[in-house]
Amino acid sequence: MGKQMTEMLKGTLEGIVLATLAVQPAYGYEITARLREQGFSDIVEGTVYALLVRVEQRGLVDVAKVPSEKGPPRKVYTLNALGGEYLEEFWKTWSFLAERINALHHHIEHPPEEGI
Repeated sequence: MGKQMTEMLKGTLEGIVLATLAVQPAYGYEITARLREQGFSDIVEGTVYALLVRVEQRGLVDVAKVPSEKGPPRKVYTLNALGGEYLEEFWKTWSFLAERINALHHHIEHPPEEGI
């Protein structure tokens, strides 16, 4: 699945991260760990951090600096109302695409018989 999985994740990772934050606020490493627990084992921390910068700049999350036991304060990300609206649209789009892809896959796997 290597390269194909990477390409597909590029288009959906933002929604996946926002969905993770909808469950519970988290800092970057926590988000990466949760994604890995969900089976996204190839996700790199740097990719998640870059994505968090983008969603912060777009106003989809609120950020609070929380003291850390080790090193500088951590940025904890919380999904805000705008991010919630974006996530809702993501799920609608995902459902639309998944339905059509599944229908296409079913049609290819089980083509209609000719003459019927």
